[in-house]
Amino acid sequence: MTSVSAITATSPQPSGATSSVGDLDYKAFLRLLIAQLKNQDPTKPMDSTQFVAQLATFAQVEQSITANAKLDSLITASALSLADAVIGRTVTSADGAVSGTVASVRIMADGPIATLVTGETVPLVAGVAIE
Repeated sequence: MTSVSAITATSPQPSGATSSVGDLDYKAFLRLLIAQLKNQDPTKPMDSTQFVAQLATFAQVEQSITANAKLDSLITASALSLADAVIGRTVTSADGAVSGTVASVRIMADGPIATLVTGETVPLVAGVAIE
């Protein structure tokens, strides 16, 4: 079996946009909540129902970010497992136009891409034959 060092890994997310947007929303939500608490009128505190609703929203945002991070790592692990399984084997593209032995695999945002010994590339998507 070919060593894992032949695998080139890149970002498992589309240009990091998903996590940075999620982090921005999360941080903005926290800043807004803290500013609201700091600037509320002590003689007219926030309605407890509204406060509980905001805390529930905060918990949902936090859980969503945690779930997304775990899903990203699971997708990356799956792609690396596939990459290890195809290196040194023959693949044929879904349309049958490109075929050859896999020299390396790059993990890209839209999925793993096999580079053949001939230099051609084949996206490892549904319909690709692996022999």
